[in-house]
Amino acid sequence: MGGVEIFGVIGFAVAAYAVVANDSIQTLGTFLSSNAKRPWWVLWIFASLIMVLVIAYGYFHGNGDVAYDRLDKLSVIPGEGDRTALLVPGIKWWHALPPVVLLVMTRYGIPVSTTFLVLTLFALSGGASGQGVLQSMLVKSALGYVVAFVVGVIIWIVISRTFERWVFDTKEELPFPYWVSFQWLSTTFLWSQWLMQDLANIFIYLPRTVTVTGGVTHVSFDPTYVIGGTILLVLIQAYIFATKGGEIQKIVSSKVNTVDVRAATIVDVFYGIILFVFKEMSNVPMSTTWVFLGLLAGRELANAYVAHLRDKGESVRDVLSDAGRAFLGLIISILLAFLMPLIGTGKLPGL
Repeated sequence: MGGVEIFGVIGFAVAAYAVVANDSIQTLGTFLSSNAKRPWWVLWIFASLIMVLVIAYGYFHGNGDVAYDRLDKLSVIPGEGDRTALLVPGIKWWHALPPVVLLVMTRYGIPVSTTFLVLTLFALSGGASGQGVLQSMLVKSALGYVVAFVVGVIIWIVISRTFERWVFDTKEELPFPYWVSFQWLSTTFLWSQWLMQDLANIFIYLPRTVTVTGGVTHVSFDPTYVIGGTILLVLIQAYIFATKGGEIQKIVSSKVNTVDVRAATIVDVFYGIILFVFKEMSNVPMSTTWVFLGLLAGRELANAYVAHLRDKGESVRDVLSDAGRAFLGLIISILLAFLMPLIGTGKLPGL
């Protein structure tokens, strides 16, 4: 096994843990909060089953593409016209570094965008093939935050005085069984949408077959890589669930009513819908972290200013803190994307 492949394996393994530890908790956080009294292994089996089904669907329905088209713009092979070739990503040591940084930042509870931390480096070090991808990711992610924030404000202005107040006032009561069913269904929808967006952040480290037909790019992965990667992800998911989500889970738990299955269900539904809309909009990768924070920010402010469920100043500080840490993560991601190739090759990557 050559050096490039070794770093590819290391990068894939570390990225698998880092992405699941950071981003999946932002998706499954409300699910964990509102089901904290259930055995962790029950929640793990449920989430892992959905993950296996999503990966299997992507592989069979997408002709081997478990990244759901998110790597098309980052998988360019030389030549013109219709062509097919095996793309070995050419992983260097600096490609394997971002997931390690993500692990450290996750430990301190910083909600980092793995899309920027991992994919930006590949986009900038890909030469002409990566030109314009970073800008597209930034625009789409910023739009995702704004849309999610506006949706959060509008929806929770409407429901905060009634629904959220009802949840807040009856939080000690046992919720009706159908609310539990609703939440597990909404989690299924949200978790599947997140996986379709962010599996690219993990599988980008692996070799893939790239086919260009009529100017349209398609990637496919060897089934051995897919099976091995899926097993690793399931095992990592077990650790995350057994440790109750870690530091990132605290961001979710600090928000109003997120431990209540009823409120968590509404958050999951709208988060999933927003991810679905942006997934269908284009195959440019985007930060699901920014969408998550935008929705929670709009919700928190509406709950504080309209329903008065939380101190206004406290909610503003909370929202600004989350946004500030996310922006810090973005700056670190872009700096790494420029500095690592510079240290390794002596040359700055081009935009």
